Amino acid sequence: MSREREEAMAVMQHETTIAEAADRLSKELPRHRVEILQGRLTVTPPADGEHALTLSWLTERFFEAGAKKAGLRYLQGIGIWLPTGPTDYAVPDFALVSKDFLGFKGRNNCYSPEVFRLIVEVTSSNWSDDLGPKVDSYAKADVPFYVIADRRHDEVVVCRDPRNGTYRLRTSHKRGTSITVPEYVGVTLELPVDLLLDGDQE
Repeated sequence: MSREREEAMAVMQHETTIAEAADRLSKELPRHRVEILQGRLTVTPPADGEHALTLSWLTERFFEAGAKKAGLRYLQGIGIWLPTGPTDYAVPDFALVSKDFLGFKGRNNCYSPEVFRLIVEVTSSNWSDDLGPKVDSYAKADVPFYVIADRRHDEVVVCRDPRNGTYRLRTSHKRGTSITVPEYVGVTLELPVDLLLDGDQE
């Protein structure tokens, strides 16, 4: 490769913003999840069957609990803008949002944090993001209730009560127990840890 071509490519790479790179990867890698977390571009491969079963089960549980009648919507793979950086955004596995969320749409099909009541992440190869940067980012976005089905460590982590950019409460829950979705989220229900980790396999 000639020196001139190398210099031209370097200029092109330098001029490409992280947001442009994220847009390009989203188009080039269908079914992959592309996010920008605290200024860092991340790409997660498609999820496995247990992961998908958990999300399907969550949808059924929130339907049965009357979330829609309570003025909420339960969605998979909807983007949330994050206040941790000018281009930061995440695409949670599962979210409970206000019914008027469509009026809060921004760039990249992402929505304002204010419409999010609950977020659930089921860990895959990106487990360290779910347990690290996303905890910090969702707290700064004032997401009231964040649940991590931590399949790597075989437990469920719950983060709640965000204040001044930090979750004040973080608890771990083992198999054989359940977590309670609190009333302030908009709907109350029990979520067994085993089903959050494995999905409904029956």
